[in-house]
Amino acid sequence: MADVEMSESSKPRSNLRFGMNRGRPSTVIPKTVKPSHKKGKKTEKKTFVKSVIREVAGFSPYEKRVMELLRNSKDKKAKKLTKKRLGTLLRSKRKIEELSSVIQEQRRAAGH
Repeated sequence: MADVEMSESSKPRSNLRFGMNRGRPSTVIPKTVKPSHKKGKKTEKKTFVKSVIREVAGFSPYEKRVMELLRNSKDKKAKKLTKKRLGTLLRSKRKIEELSSVIQEQRRAAGH
């Protein structure tokens, strides 16, 4: 809906009740960027802080258990466990993807 209005705003309104450019001519007020729109954006600083925390604190017990399940190719059991712990399937998938990438990095480090 918003995309349609954006494309129409480029053309001047005709002050008519009907037609493509219907409506009263008015000045478009540009939207300001709120700080809340930046929430969740990955920055260099945030990724660094997360990596330091992960290095210092390590993995939680349920994450260790999920990693063990993934190593033993029990993917479905790991998904069920993470879904129960995290609440939604999307969060569960993200966590499993993260932990499986950690396992791959550990295997690469062990190989070299």
